[in-house]
Amino acid sequence: MKMTYAPFAFLLMLFPVSMIEITPQRDYPIRPVAFTQVKITDAFWQPRLETNRRVTIPFAFKKCEETGRIDNFLKAAGRMPGPFQGKRYNDSDVYKIIEGAAYSLSLERYPELERYLDTLIETIAAAQEPDGYLYAARTIDPRNPPPGAGQERWSLLESSHELYNAGHLYEAAAAYFQATGKRALLEVALKNADLIASVFGPGRRYGFPGHQEIEIGLAKLYRLTGKSKYLELAKYFLEVRGQRPYPQRFPEDSPFAIYNQGWYLQAHRPVLEQTEAIGHAVRAMYMYSGMADVAALLGDERFGRAADRLWENVTQRKTSLTGGVGSRSEEEAFGGDYELPNVTAYNETCAAIGSVLWNHRLFLRHGEAKYLDVLERTLYNGLLAGVSLSGDLFFYPNPLESDGRTPFNQGAATRQPWFEVACCPSNLARFLPSLPGTILAQKDDAVFINLYIQGEADLRIGPDKVRLILETGYPWQGAVRIKVEPDRLVAFSLNLRLPGWSLGQPMPGGLYAYAEKTDSRPSLRVNSKPHSLNLAKGFARLRRIWKKGDVVNLELPMPVRRVTTRPEVREDAGKVAIERGPLVYCFEAADNSGQVLDRSLPDGLDFKAVFAPDLLGGVIRLEGRSADGHISLIAVPYYAWSHRGPGQMAVWLPRTREAGKQPGKP
Repeated sequence: MKMTYAPFAFLLMLFPVSMIEITPQRDYPIRPVAFTQVKITDAFWQPRLETNRRVTIPFAFKKCEETGRIDNFLKAAGRMPGPFQGKRYNDSDVYKIIEGAAYSLSLERYPELERYLDTLIETIAAAQEPDGYLYAARTIDPRNPPPGAGQERWSLLESSHELYNAGHLYEAAAAYFQATGKRALLEVALKNADLIASVFGPGRRYGFPGHQEIEIGLAKLYRLTGKSKYLELAKYFLEVRGQRPYPQRFPEDSPFAIYNQGWYLQAHRPVLEQTEAIGHAVRAMYMYSGMADVAALLGDERFGRAADRLWENVTQRKTSLTGGVGSRSEEEAFGGDYELPNVTAYNETCAAIGSVLWNHRLFLRHGEAKYLDVLERTLYNGLLAGVSLSGDLFFYPNPLESDGRTPFNQGAATRQPWFEVACCPSNLARFLPSLPGTILAQKDDAVFINLYIQGEADLRIGPDKVRLILETGYPWQGAVRIKVEPDRLVAFSLNLRLPGWSLGQPMPGGLYAYAEKTDSRPSLRVNSKPHSLNLAKGFARLRRIWKKGDVVNLELPMPVRRVTTRPEVREDAGKVAIERGPLVYCFEAADNSGQVLDRSLPDGLDFKAVFAPDLLGGVIRLEGRSADGHISLIAVPYYAWSHRGPGQMAVWLPRTREAGKQPGKP
């Protein structure tokens, strides 16, 4: 089965979502405005979403074909001979790309893509066993499953990824049903979920997933069907984690020996008692997101409080300046408190995506802008760096410093077209088209503008229709213009997020700080008249009766800021980094005479922001000028590094050359 794309354009249209969702009795108090209601026209993001649709998604499907991921389903269905190919979790890559393709179809019907997906879904359905079990790694040859899969069903959940794969299946099925109204993949997912619910739970088989994800998928199936057993199963998988002594199943010299460590899987103690983020960072982000879902949908505040405690630990002690989490390359894991290296920072792209998902949920739960501050920092820096401007090259880890030679990225020092473990490319393919769903949110007659991305959205305030039109040059410019167009006079509150960086705080919790103060402050005008900010939970609140033609202007000054970190972060003692607006900048050899690791960033160096339309897709670069006007240092946005060949890169530079020589590596 091969996939081809004809080079023709289709009219952009919003396709109405097929709605059978059962509105839960409980959910997040704030609801995201569905991405199908938001049309992005942004000069920064719209081309990236289009590249994802036209390049990344078909490229990822092509790679799934070339690497046997799709052939595995054909083999499991009995339509092709041969053994299972690849890793036991490869099914999940196919599901994630289907999810991303479905999100794209929700915004623009693309007949050829839809036909391809229908054929692929039919193959997946054929690979499902009669009782609902779906795991190509075992179905192809049950007597000889691949390493780590376990000899029997569910016998090695620590490493098998049976439940992890299922979670991504559920997310893909929900997305495709909502995009097209077609039930084929949803029926596959429900049949599988019914099987798992009959196997696991109180009074049934004990167990929990080694790699969390199914909890999120089960919450989505619950929202679609209203069947409480799916939500109760998600809660069960969280509650039993860490309740029993963790088994030692693998020899110490086994490549799977890490699975003997309960901390690696966040199973070292009960979930509700955990206060520190440890272990595999991607698993943790998915688990914390699942905890937030269970707290919201079941009203179980125990899970909510636990998720809040863990958030404090992550943001105050374990997050890189770029928003990356999971600093240790050895186990793709969180390090100790303030263990935030630069050269060896792992900061997996998938962990950045998980962080965005988690922080979005916490905002929906609490309504505080600080969660969106972390989301935005991660989105524009640690996450976006994971994919090239061309859409077909990817980073797995995202370090904050490189010598341009030492392999750090599964055998290379630059972005790669694919990986044996391809979770990051497929995760990017599914996340990017869902981005419009994070821009706006609503609670009754309160509307929240979370991210400043140009576009328009159609909302309902009670019985009234309201269109919002956002115009901005963000992230390069801080001017935001919001046109409010209700069908008639309508009262509601418009809440505009004031980013933490605009108020003098790089990130909540005090892990980072600006080296100098500035008098620049946000300003607000309504219909050309100055208006007080009325700051509440990080939002400027405008409560009024709105009429068609009302215009709000928000100005977010974007001076270049030097950033320092707490002294406990020994790796960055005596160093500074620079930011402008939401963007973290880095220094690349290509801009600095082939060398940056021997450079310093003195306090007196004045930076000028200069738009370079032909550089890296069009960026504002920062030119460091000495008192005589000489340009001695140039910085570019971190997300855009490594597009001009291998070379040195650094986010943090010493304030003096002597400071850079001091020991400090943890």
